[in-house]
Amino acid sequence: MKTNFETDIFQQPDLLRQIIQSNIDQVKDIAKELCSRKPHFALIAARGTSDNAATYAKYLLSAFIRIPVGLAMPSLYTLYECPPSMKGGVVIGISQSGQTPDIVRVLQESREQGALTLSITNDPHSPMSKNADHSIVLNVGEEKSVPASKTYTAQLAVISMLSAYWSSDRKLIEELGYLGDMAEEVLNQNQKINKIAGKFADKNFLVVIGRGFNYCTTSEIALKIKELCYMVAEAYSSADFRHGPVAILEEGFPVLAIAPKGKAFQDMVNMVAEIMPLKTDLAILSNNEALLSQTDMPIGLPSNLPEWLSPIIATIPGQLLALHLCLLKGYDPDHPRGLKKVTLTY
Repeated sequence: MKTNFETDIFQQPDLLRQIIQSNIDQVKDIAKELCSRKPHFALIAARGTSDNAATYAKYLLSAFIRIPVGLAMPSLYTLYECPPSMKGGVVIGISQSGQTPDIVRVLQESREQGALTLSITNDPHSPMSKNADHSIVLNVGEEKSVPASKTYTAQLAVISMLSAYWSSDRKLIEELGYLGDMAEEVLNQNQKINKIAGKFADKNFLVVIGRGFNYCTTSEIALKIKELCYMVAEAYSSADFRHGPVAILEEGFPVLAIAPKGKAFQDMVNMVAEIMPLKTDLAILSNNEALLSQTDMPIGLPSNLPEWLSPIIATIPGQLLALHLCLLKGYDPDHPRGLKKVTLTY
């Protein structure tokens, strides 16, 4: 019998197709207003898994819109009551439930200051939706397991749409249409990922390494493994990993390297070359056959996967790895200890 978490994972191809089709008109309208208002910066407020989606937005909006993008510090709006000036900017709140009070407060204050506000959530009736000028609703249905899966990739899909239409880049807009098929392709590796999980099942630690657009992917996969498997899973940019943390590696240490083709690929190739002599247990997630051939734990990505969309697709094998590790360790993936579906922070 499938767990709710597994069911949610396997719904993602159809949901990604649905999200791209159903939100086109609204995203076009929002992009048109953004082009008209020409905000000087973007500020993004989020917590938990949604904070990893915010990191993705930070990369895309910086790269394609060429405006400064920062992550909000919600405690400045609540605990310290000294919010920064947000005039002339766009402020985006990202939350699966839309209920987190400190994120809602960021949107409220931003709106009061005259900034354009946008919420991305799965609940159209949430406080976050009601306190934003525009609200994009994911409409992926109830996510019954506590750990997020389909809501996360849905958030990334909406962010990618907003970036593509705001930039008015026809190539980016066209590439959005491939997401559902590419998600389906990576899910076909479920059994292979189960076997890889078996090689990590007796470990209580793991490192996930990526670079650039996939920095958010390292954080999200590590988070899922922490939540579900109660392992010490650390996420690093390959650049940061070289500045000290590489010292923890030794023979048999579990490592997951995320290396899709693109601008960051060569740096990840170099990172793998540095790791290989240490005889770690290295799994590689990539769409480059030469790199995949260097490990006995390869996880393939679609050959035509654009780097800017790769975080959406590369996250899915990470979800499967967390699922299988969790089950092999004898835990319940739907109800991790100490966690709630909606976490309220103030």
